[in-house]
Amino acid sequence: MATDPHMVFLGFGKYARSDKIFALEPIRGEDRGDGRRTEVWVDGVGSPIIASRTERTILGDMGQERAADPAILEEALELAERLLRAAEVGRVDLGDLSRRARHVLESATSAGAGRAADPGDQPRLL
Repeated sequence: MATDPHMVFLGFGKYARSDKIFALEPIRGEDRGDGRRTEVWVDGVGSPIIASRTERTILGDMGQERAADPAILEEALELAERLLRAAEVGRVDLGDLSRRARHVLESATSAGAGRAADPGDQPRLL
C-alpha cells in the first residue's frame, strides 16, 4: 500500500502530490538533457511536467520503492518479451502468462512485500 499523500520534489523547483501522479515517462533521445529526465503526468494538469529526476527516484519518493526495484522491472520486461515471442508464433498460454504477470505485480506491491526476502526462495518467472 502506498504511503499517505505527500509532496514529491520533481526538480526545477517543482513539486506534485504523490497521490496525484499517475504516470512517469522517461525522456529519451535528443529530448533528454539539460536536466530533462522524466515527464510526470499529474491529475488535473493537461500536459506533463518535465522533471530533472529519474522515474525511479520519483517512484521511491512516492513510496513505491519496490516498484522501482531494478530486478522487478527486469522481470516485467522479460515477461513482456516472452508474451511478444509467444504471440508471434501463435502459441500464447494466457493462463500461464496471467500467473506470471500476477507474480510480478505482487512483487511490486506491498502484497508481495511480506513474502520471502531471499530471491532464491521464489522461482524466477522466466
